[in-house]
Amino acid sequence: MSAAAGLKRGPVWDALLSAALFGAAAPLSKLLVERLPALQLAGLLYLGAALAVAPLVWRRRAAPRPSLDRANRWRLVGTIAAGGVVAPVLMVLALQISSAASVALLLTLEVAFTAALGALVFRDPLGPLGWLGTVGIMAAAAVVAWGGGTPGLLAALLVGVACLGWALDNHLTALIDALSPARTTVVKGVVAGGINLALASWLTPGMPAAVDVAAALAIGGLCYGVSLVLFIQAAQRLGATRAQATFATAPFWGVALAPLLFGVGLSLNATVALGLAGASVFLVQRDQHAHAHRHEAVEHDHWHAHEDGHHDHPHAEAAPDQGHSHPHTHEPGEHAHRHVPDLHHRHRH
Repeated sequence: MSAAAGLKRGPVWDALLSAALFGAAAPLSKLLVERLPALQLAGLLYLGAALAVAPLVWRRRAAPRPSLDRANRWRLVGTIAAGGVVAPVLMVLALQISSAASVALLLTLEVAFTAALGALVFRDPLGPLGWLGTVGIMAAAAVVAWGGGTPGLLAALLVGVACLGWALDNHLTALIDALSPARTTVVKGVVAGGINLALASWLTPGMPAAVDVAAALAIGGLCYGVSLVLFIQAAQRLGATRAQATFATAPFWGVALAPLLFGVGLSLNATVALGLAGASVFLVQRDQHAHAHRHEAVEHDHWHAHEDGHHDHPHAEAAPDQGHSHPHTHEPGEHAHRHVPDLHHRHRH
């Protein structure tokens, strides 16, 4: 459990903090794209994520865990391939031919792809308020892009495919319930980082400077590792679509940081867009529904709190007042209440 885990905060705050950290990745990585090959940088970013989160997994190494069944294994493979290997490399390639601000803004496409996959494939639908908020987030990005120029067709295509990969990654990661968020992050970071570094050593051999390696690992640890743990916690409690809609503020955090790094002023368009994005995120989070539904028996490991009405299992000691994560079992049951498509509510409608 992270140091921040003891704070009483909701999943929306997890998603916002995750967005702020990841939004900083594009402008910070821009400082390294001319010094490190794309595959090497992508590999170091994910390896840094694994190293930063590994102490959390080590602390829980003796805890019993639910079995990693076939469904969870395929979800893990999919999230590593789509979000850990393909998408980061494409984003780094886009950074090599376009500005950090342009790339950061294009990353907002991820929210649209996540919403579409949620509605069509993953039983994570949005209602009218949610779709209105999603359109608002896209409009906010368009406002800033309209005033900031275009990144070029090739860069836009690269970032668009990367966003599709991350959208698939969002849904698959949110459904991995046999591993804690920290353990998922470590596995993803080690495998994705290792694959990218192996490809880099084959295609672009050479030894990078130690200072560049250290910088990439640090950026990966904070902007990928900590950010990913927070996002998974949010997605498992909100559903991937709603968590991603909040996480979609990441590009605006990147735009806000870019002036500090590159001396480019924050435009009026960006200021207006930030307000529009904030209102849109509020609409998405207000989008819930209520009906009678049945819960099947399940054993899994995820972030939860005992006041949410779904987690009344016993603890060897008194249950913590704040949220926590550990393997636990749910008995079958049926009831009606307002809910979102979290880990417990991916049912048919």
